[in-house]
Amino acid sequence: MDRDRFYELIKKVPKAEIHLHIEAVPTINSIKALYKKVNGVEITDSEIKDLFTYEDLNGFIQAFLKIQALYKSEEDFDYIFDDLASYLSENGIVYTEAFFAPTGFLRNGFKYENMVKVFDKKIAEIKEKYGITVKLLMDVSRTFGLENAMHNYELLKQFPSKNIIGIGLGGAESKGPCRDYQAVFELAKKEGYKVVAHAGEDVGPESVWEAIDLLHVDRVGHCISSIQDEKLMQVLKERGIVLEVCPTSNVFTKKYVKSIAEHPIRAFFERGLFVTVNTDDPVFFKVTLIDELYKLHTEAGFSMDEIKTLIKNGFKATYLSDSKKESWYKKIDKEFAGA
Repeated sequence: MDRDRFYELIKKVPKAEIHLHIEAVPTINSIKALYKKVNGVEITDSEIKDLFTYEDLNGFIQAFLKIQALYKSEEDFDYIFDDLASYLSENGIVYTEAFFAPTGFLRNGFKYENMVKVFDKKIAEIKEKYGITVKLLMDVSRTFGLENAMHNYELLKQFPSKNIIGIGLGGAESKGPCRDYQAVFELAKKEGYKVVAHAGEDVGPESVWEAIDLLHVDRVGHCISSIQDEKLMQVLKERGIVLEVCPTSNVFTKKYVKSIAEHPIRAFFERGLFVTVNTDDPVFFKVTLIDELYKLHTEAGFSMDEIKTLIKNGFKATYLSDSKKESWYKKIDKEFAGA
């Protein structure tokens, strides 16, 4: 299918995205506005270029933290959620379970309870204006150690929100192995929260083993180094572990793949693993969910029927009820049938 027809069709097809960091959705214009608000001057083109130039995952994380530092008041979250709403709407994404990382904001003087109030207000506005449902997962963050992660989780419990459904483990994977965070994940799972983790993005398959055997997650972000371990792939298939794959992100961070064509997502799919497609950080990697699906169609050999399966997997992997999932499957089938 040619590009124009593909984009026209896929935009109309309802989609879910489950690996998306809300702090990486604000547009360049929003970043420029925040920078001027903080510094009193315009950010230069060279500064923008430097901000979005990184050679690996750790370089990206540093850029991520620099942008987080531009937020100085709760009203600044309007930039995040307004741009999030635009991104979701423009891509036909009707449901998302997205990450938010509180540590940088807390270190910047924000009060968690005030953040949650703003989040709830903006999420309600998105639902009312666009009909889009946003749920959040707190990234307790492996970048700052277990004590910080546990502190974040305690805040989650102290100031609960119906829109925050669980925790995730993101950040510098090479510096924070999953095993170091077993205590907080055991507690969260015991107390009824959903638990997911980034693993196999910047570290070998041993990181994925720890995520599924020690943290007991049912979704793994990225997971690409699993291709190195046949036994692991078999276990992922048997347990029905969701792979939150972010192809363009993996190409940008350059750890295991250099192109979409060589990305292991095709091999995962053919082995029957539970593959979903996500963007990770749209602004940082200059990609949308429709872009990701088109790249898989044109560069990784996914047929249109397989693209439909990937889109359905996006809903299947969510924490929605089975009845709501079934409703979305029918709408997906209807759009493809009319193409």
